[in-house]
Amino acid sequence: MQKRLHYSSLEINRRAEQLINHSDSRYRITVQIANRAKQRRGLEASEDLDDLPLKPVTRAIVEMSDEIAQPELLAD
Repeated sequence: MQKRLHYSSLEINRRAEQLINHSDSRYRITVQIANRAKQRRGLEASEDLDDLPLKPVTRAIVEMSDEIAQPELLAD
């Protein structure tokens, strides 16, 4: 059984604002979030959408804000 992640709408909004404030261009960050969500949707196409813990756009926002807040996640 998958663990469901729950983020409040206020938390998602805060993270989205953090991404926008950190970016040079609001348009660019919006496109990056959309592209990440589109990639996720393609990877998870075989799974039932009701079983996913987060929607692709929400997951993209959470992941990208974590990458900004914790750069060690990006270290190879």
